[in-house]
Order: sequence, then structure tokens, then C-alpha cells
Amino acid sequence: MTPGDNGASTPEEDDPFGYLYADGQARGAQPPSGGYGYPNSVSRVRAVGERQYGQQQPYVPQQGAYGQPNAHYQAPETLPGGAPPAGHAPAPGPGRRGPNTKGLLIGAIAVVAAVVIGISVAMLNGNSDDKSDNQAGTTPTQSQSTDPTPTSSSSAGGQLPKADAADSSVQLSGGAAPATDVKGSRAAGGKYVGGLNQVGASVTWNVDVPSDGDYTLFTGYSATGEDQSMTVTVNGKEYGSKLGLRNWRHAADNDFAQGWTRSYVWPTLKKGNNTISISCQPGDKCNVLLDQLWIKAGRVTS
Repeated sequence: MTPGDNGASTPEEDDPFGYLYADGQARGAQPPSGGYGYPNSVSRVRAVGERQYGQQQPYVPQQGAYGQPNAHYQAPETLPGGAPPAGHAPAPGPGRRGPNTKGLLIGAIAVVAAVVIGISVAMLNGNSDDKSDNQAGTTPTQSQSTDPTPTSSSSAGGQLPKADAADSSVQLSGGAAPATDVKGSRAAGGKYVGGLNQVGASVTWNVDVPSDGDYTLFTGYSATGEDQSMTVTVNGKEYGSKLGLRNWRHAADNDFAQGWTRSYVWPTLKKGNNTISISCQPGDKCNVLLDQLWIKAGRVTS
């Protein structure tokens, strides 16, 4: 063949994009009518309104063998209702359950309640311990004279020694002597001990107690005029304060019949025998009469 126009070309020689150029258009090239400008392309064009959205249909893909193409696979947009909305996970399958939030909440409440109860109990116990530790005795440690109308109380230690001051079991010395002239003594036969208003006069009493500890020594007496006081000695050691012998009855001078009352001190005694002495020492005021002596366990006032 001679050079020149060889005539119409065969289909294989057609440029599929010839319709884009001027010479192709001159030869009558036409854009393909199958789709997006590519030969043999498949049209995906759909009429407006053909695809429908909003129908909530669960997306359940067909399962195929692993690694093999699924012959039943369909594009999501071809399913009824279209593809599932973006951001929404598929509904859980049968047999699956979410976390048990109700059980977790109940467990948390139980733990908090247990902690609160524990703290409350600790605080109550702490308050109880502080109260018992901080209680201090308010009773006086020095000797006292009792009120003329004291209230009676029983001894915490049961039966403990009691004696009349003029009894033979009580030793008198330094001018102290029994008498019965003044009325009002509570001792047997109305006896009492007088002659104590001189230095060296004393009343000594031996007593037995069941155990070591604090005790109360009561002394029945009569005082007139101004208040009096005498020295107490326990097992040879002088007690820390005087035995106060106040004129609670406000008896006039030498009117001893109107002055009967009682006083006490709190000595510490040892188990077994103890020697207690009430004496008139220099500086004491001893113008009194004594009628009875008795012991009670602990530090009491009546």
C-alpha cells in the first residue's frame, strides 16, 4: 500500500479517547455510551428517588468460607433500606449481654456502707475510751469533818472493824481516859474518851483488814466553840493531814452534849494488822470527846 489515507481503521485501532481530540472528532469519533467514558463500563446511574434511605433494616452479611469469595455477597447499598447508618454498630446477636451495671452499683453501695459503719463504730469506741480515761476523782484527799446530818451508806468491803473509843481493845495514854458524864455518846453505856486536850494524849487502835488498799477511818466525836484538829498516825507514820474536828453543830463552849458528829480520813492500809493512833501533838487543838471508831473499804464519805 502506498502512503496516505489507509481508509477507515479497524475497531481495534480506534482510539477510545479519540472523541476528546479534534482529529478524532473529524473522523467521527463518538464518546462511548456505556457509562463513565470507559469502554465496556457498566452504568451505575440510577434515577432520582430510586434509592431509598431511612428504613432501619439490620445488616446481616452472609457468611462464606474463610478465604473464599462469597457468592451471596451483595453490596450494602443494594440491600433493602440501603447501607446501615455510619457510626451505628449492628445489634448484638442472641445470647450476648452488656455489662451488669446494676450489680456493680449495688456492690459499690455495700462497700461504702461497710466503711461508714466501721468509722462510726471506731468513733464511738474512741469516744468511750476518752471518757473513761479522762474521768478524775473529785473527792478530797485530806481529812474531813462530816456534816451534822450525813447520809448513811454501806461499806464496800463488808464487815470491817468497829469499836467504841472507851473499849478495852483501844489503848489510851497521855491522860486520855473513859468517861460517861456527857450525854449523847453513841458508844455502849454512853461511854466516851475525854482528857485529850493535852499534848501527848492519844487513842491507839489495832485493826485487821482483808487486803492492801485505801480505807476510810471514821471517828465519832463532840466539839464545841472553835473547830479542832488532831494528828493521825498509821503504822508509825504520820498521815498527810490532820483529822479535822469541826463544830458542825455550832455547840457553845463546853456544851459537848450538843456537839456530837463525826469525821474521817483516808489512810492506806496493808493486809492484816494495822496500828492507827489519834493523838494531840504540838500545834493541834484537841478539846474534843471521842466515842467511836470504825473502818470502811475505799475512800467514802459516809
